[in-house]
Amino acid sequence: MQFETTIQQSVEASGIGLHHGVASSVRILPAPAGTGIVFRRSDLNGFEIPASFHHVARVSYATSLMRQGVLISTTEHLLSALYSMEIDNAIIEIDNLEVPILDGSSLPWVSRLKDAGVKKLRKQRKYLQITREVSVEGTGKRIRILPSDRFVLNCDVYFDHPMVGRQKLEFQVTPDRYAEDIAPARTFGFEHELDQMRNMGLIRGASLENAVCFTKQGVLNPEGLRYANEPVRHKVLDLIGDLALIGRPMLGQVVAERAGHAMHVALVSKIMSDPSLYEVINFDQLVERVSHALAT
Repeated sequence: MQFETTIQQSVEASGIGLHHGVASSVRILPAPAGTGIVFRRSDLNGFEIPASFHHVARVSYATSLMRQGVLISTTEHLLSALYSMEIDNAIIEIDNLEVPILDGSSLPWVSRLKDAGVKKLRKQRKYLQITREVSVEGTGKRIRILPSDRFVLNCDVYFDHPMVGRQKLEFQVTPDRYAEDIAPARTFGFEHELDQMRNMGLIRGASLENAVCFTKQGVLNPEGLRYANEPVRHKVLDLIGDLALIGRPMLGQVVAERAGHAMHVALVSKIMSDPSLYEVINFDQLVERVSHALAT
C-alpha cells in the first residue's frame, strides 16, 4: 500500500464488553492522514486516547489503554481488524469503558470495515522495518521478531486439552487472508477456570454467544468450533491487535511461543525504546529493497 488510508464512511456497532459486562456503542469515523487510530470517549466530553504503546494500562486477559485515568478496555480485536484491513487513520467513538466483544472474534469489525470502504489519502504510508532480532522471554514462553521485508507471524500455543494440545500457525498478513482465516476465530476459555476468572472481576459479559468454552473433553458451544485450530488462530488475531500499538505497519517475522498480551506489549515497548532496532521507510524504499532482494 503506497498511501495512507481511512474509511469512506462511518460504521457502528453495539454490544456488551467481555470483562466488565457493560453495554457500549462504537462509531468508527474517517480521519485525516497522520491521525492514526484514536479512541474518543463520547461519554466523557470527547476525551481522546491514541491507540499507542504509550498508553497501555493493563495486559492480563485483554489489552487496555489509559490516559489521565480514563480507560478503554479490550481493544485488541478492533485494533487487529483495523491493522489487518490496512486502515491507518480512524476515530473510534465509544460511550463506555470497554469495546463490545460482539461474537468474540474480529469478523463483525471486518464486515463493517468492508461496508465502510477504504479511502486512499495523499500521504505516503511509512513502515517500521525491524533491522535486528529482538526477543522477550519468560518461563516457558518467548516472543521474538526477526528482520524481514514482509509481516509474517509464526504462532505456537499449547493447552492441556484433547481438542487443543499444541497448535502452530504461520501466517503472512494480508486483508483477504486475514478476513478468511483469522478474523472469524473467537476468544476462548476453559470451564474449570471460569469461577477463578469471575472472582478476579473478569468475564462478566461472557457467554456462549461471544466465546468458546472448552469442557474437560469437548466444547460447550452447540455449533462447535469454526476451525479445528481455532485457538491458535485467535492467538494470531490477538497478537496482531497488540502489535498494532506500534502505530504504523510493521515489517518483520514474529515468532511467538505460548506468549500472551503482556509479552506482546513488552516486545512492542522493547522495540520502540531502542531506535537502533528498526528503521522507518516509505513505500518506494520498500519496493526498492524487495526488488534488490529478489535480484540477489
